[in-house]
Amino acid sequence: MFDKSVYMNRRARLKERMRNGLVLILGNGEAPANYTDNTYKFRQDSSFLYFFGINQPGFAGVIDIDNGDEYLFGNDVDMDDIIWMGPQPSVRDMAADVGVEKTAVFAKLADCLRQAIAAGRQIHFLPPYRFRNKILIEELLGIHHSLVKEYASLELIKAVVSLRSVKETCEIEEITKACNIGYEMHTAAMRHCKPGVKEQYIAGVLEGIAASYGSTVSFPVILSQNGQTLHNHDHSQILQVGRMMLTDAGAENNMNYCSDFTRTIPVGGKFNNRQKDVYNVVLAANNKAIEIAKPGVTYQYVHLEVCKVLAQGLKDLGLMKGNINEAVTAGAHALFMPHGLGHMMGLDVHDMEDLGQIYVGYDDEIRPIQQFGTSSLRMGRRLQEGFVITDEPGCYFIPALIDQWKEHGMHKEFLNYDKIETFKDFGGIRLEDDILITSTGSRFLGDKRTPITVEEVEAIMAE
Repeated sequence: MFDKSVYMNRRARLKERMRNGLVLILGNGEAPANYTDNTYKFRQDSSFLYFFGINQPGFAGVIDIDNGDEYLFGNDVDMDDIIWMGPQPSVRDMAADVGVEKTAVFAKLADCLRQAIAAGRQIHFLPPYRFRNKILIEELLGIHHSLVKEYASLELIKAVVSLRSVKETCEIEEITKACNIGYEMHTAAMRHCKPGVKEQYIAGVLEGIAASYGSTVSFPVILSQNGQTLHNHDHSQILQVGRMMLTDAGAENNMNYCSDFTRTIPVGGKFNNRQKDVYNVVLAANNKAIEIAKPGVTYQYVHLEVCKVLAQGLKDLGLMKGNINEAVTAGAHALFMPHGLGHMMGLDVHDMEDLGQIYVGYDDEIRPIQQFGTSSLRMGRRLQEGFVITDEPGCYFIPALIDQWKEHGMHKEFLNYDKIETFKDFGGIRLEDDILITSTGSRFLGDKRTPITVEEVEAIMAE
């Protein structure tokens, strides 16, 4: 937990952005895995963590915009809880730790909201993503659970996004810690990537490294020698020489801040010439983003410039042809990179996307481009100092997509299908870093950049 002044300042800044009414921030409850007492690892709601900091189930926070009062609703433990869990701090003590003076048992939350509704006051809440909280809002506010998301407060969503988008110094320190764990995870993957090893074993090693810090992975590990499948969670294969292993994994530290890296490495420790050629194209694209990302520039622009680097590199290899700017404008490059350059990152690995990705990655100025590939860009808006985003270009040879485009003659003026056919056994490459937008540009997060050049990767794999 941060110092209580951090949470007090966050709530004060939220009040400045809201006009009136009550703000309801629901925490999460326990989620049973297969019966009530056997639960999944608890994960608190990120916005509740941001404003109230308490990483325990069964809480809700209320902020009264009109008179400035703040409340924390939750229940103290009883003797049965103490027997199984040991002594626990009181709700009042936990509230004091985050600068909240008014507390009540959880059941009193309904009375608080009922009085506000009777007085004709607006209740602002964020869109819930867990069924428990959807049902809870139905009980508290009388909105049918199927309609709850539609009644979420857009004013509150935009206020929360504006606050959480710009990371405080204490947050950057925590993300750096998560990046350092990610560094250990990925360098371990490099050392274990040998012929005959099962993918599942390496995926388990990465999860174990995260757990050894008392944290967890920030999302289910993506690890496969079939890297052409963008989110490949199947870990059933045995690594073979001549293939590449794509690993997309990150850590969520004890303060719930996340990292997210991707590296693609050669099974056996040496890139062949074909792999090296494509790899260096993707690396150039990754470095281009670092070079041009800075405050005032839109990440949509950065994405498109990176795509031009990718397209030029593929043209140099004989896979694309024609005018590169025209090819990217037409979307021909998306055969090889059918996703966006990156997304926000912080308390969530895809930060705040529970609030609506359109509000996190876009705004009234910058809207999504409705074109295959670029339409999947999660983050397009103008960059600001303090943004933390991922930089993750890729190049994939997806046989089914190649066959479909070839059959329909798509972008044949820009694509050399005869050459592309010879790469259908290639797999895919993605190279992802986490970057912080600074006052003058951007920089990598983490004390050391995870090995990324061909020489760096081959050297650590030889250890």
